[in-house]
Amino acid sequence: MGSILDVCLPGTGGVVPREDRWLACCWLEYKGKAILIDCGEGTQIALKKSGCKLSHLSILLITHFHADHIAGLPGLLLTLGNSGRKTPLIIIGPKGLEKVVQSLTVIAPILPYVVKIHELEEDKEEEWNMDELTISHLSLSHGVPCYGYGITVKRKPVFNPQKACELGVPKTAFKMLHEGLTVRLEDGRTIEPETVIDEKRDPIRVCYFTDTKMVKTMKDFAYGADLLISEGMYGEENKLDEMLKKGHMLFSHSAQLAKDAVVKRLWITHYSPALTKPERYIENAREIFSDTTLGYDGIRVTL
Repeated sequence: MGSILDVCLPGTGGVVPREDRWLACCWLEYKGKAILIDCGEGTQIALKKSGCKLSHLSILLITHFHADHIAGLPGLLLTLGNSGRKTPLIIIGPKGLEKVVQSLTVIAPILPYVVKIHELEEDKEEEWNMDELTISHLSLSHGVPCYGYGITVKRKPVFNPQKACELGVPKTAFKMLHEGLTVRLEDGRTIEPETVIDEKRDPIRVCYFTDTKMVKTMKDFAYGADLLISEGMYGEENKLDEMLKKGHMLFSHSAQLAKDAVVKRLWITHYSPALTKPERYIENAREIFSDTTLGYDGIRVTL
């Protein structure tokens, strides 16, 4: 894995898994700790096929309680246990998560590690931190409580060791200055981080939306993201009315969102099992947002 933020889609399908497509999920890894978004049927197999190390999993985010997004939980938890896991696993999701997890784990009653549950509240803004990484959520529209997630990694500014040396800063204090801390030298001088920094760097941000109609707040939530991962159940425009009734988006919806939110790139995911050749409709998205990629099982990027 890379040293910044690694993003992988082990699965890109919706509703039911296909022989050539696992159910939609997203793996994000930073400094050896990973976040998994959703876990439908067979997710642990999809993760293995994509080279995602389950031992690195720290947090599981659930978008909503439809089977193709959470029915794989017992298998995932058991696989973690059988691999020797001892550290706690945090699961975050909509209100009612604890009851859902308890029901699903009736067939996995004994685990050698603790599962910690946190239920999100629709109107409450919350953030979760994992080192320099922050998790945020947004309420979507799908007929049941459903959330989109944003993953943001704060990046340290560009440190200039030559400037630090010229100021007489010992190398043992470089790390403190790079982390934004003030250093006091033996001669009594105080060195501020800004004096040894060349430039600040923008954070890295990834946003993930599946199973929703377009919501106005999605634009601001995803604004400027380095990568937007958004669903496209179908590519055909004649499916519009059907998708609106079922609370889903077309390729063109995700592309318009990417354009409006001024993101750097778009991955489309969560295809209908009936959509066997999504590449036929890629231009419906690229005509709106040129940097559109059709997600596929195992697609990966380091940001």
